Amino acid sequence: MTGPVSGPMTGPVSGPVSGTASGTASGTASGTAPDRAGGEVPVLDVREVTKVYGAGEARVRALAGVSFTVRRGDFVAIMGASGSGKSTLMNILGCLDIPTSGRYLVDGTDVVALDDRQQAMLRNQKIGFVFQSFNLIPRMTALANVELPLAYGGVAAGVRRARALAALEQVGLADRVRHEPNELSGGQQQRVAVARALVTAPSLLLADEPTGNLDTASTADVLRILDRLNAGGRTIVLITHEDDVAAHARRVIRLVDGHIVEDRRQAPVDGPPPRPAGSTG
Repeated sequence: MTGPVSGPMTGPVSGPVSGTASGTASGTASGTAPDRAGGEVPVLDVREVTKVYGAGEARVRALAGVSFTVRRGDFVAIMGASGSGKSTLMNILGCLDIPTSGRYLVDGTDVVALDDRQQAMLRNQKIGFVFQSFNLIPRMTALANVELPLAYGGVAAGVRRARALAALEQVGLADRVRHEPNELSGGQQQRVAVARALVTAPSLLLADEPTGNLDTASTADVLRILDRLNAGGRTIVLITHEDDVAAHARRVIRLVDGHIVEDRRQAPVDGPPPRPAGSTG
């Protein structure tokens, strides 16, 4: 998933919602159990989701009945090798694709029941994206790049500016707001991308291999920011193939051939974070 979310998103999600997330999923994949607190509507609720591409002999089953929930405030790493289905799952979680069968709910809203416009609105308001490629617009300042999702949402210019400045300060770039992408390091560009994802105050931060193009020092910087955001209550789902990156998550879900083969909690949602190998303090 390499491109930015497209299209203007201008209002609240409306229209039919065919279910809520208050019940349990109809089944679980490979013996994993939904991670659900009593009475709490999960940020994400994935129920027996399948995704099939092609037909006949060319038919490929990318996801095979995947079920899990993500509680508010959790930090989940989804891992898998190439061809495991993790990119397909990422697209579905980001409302960039819909499942062939099954249900997917974001904050209790059934995504499959929404039309394209409503899905675009939900993406803008509920999900902040961070991609492996930074997807910043050249010849626009860091501040202008971060303002973009709010501009799509019709937010007034003064409010956009204030929120974008606050988001850039949150990722340690208050002194780089007037810099264009080519004046920033790779790590700084990814921090701008994180600020852009945060500026709409989304329910979920969805990060697709966010450290894949970064050196060791910049990777550590971005992971520290994600750790800090999660410690502040931000829900994060991170797609990665790197064990040292997944070590920062409170929970790890591993995919093989479209199936969940491991669902392991590394730290409680409401407790202290995990301690990755080599960490101090």
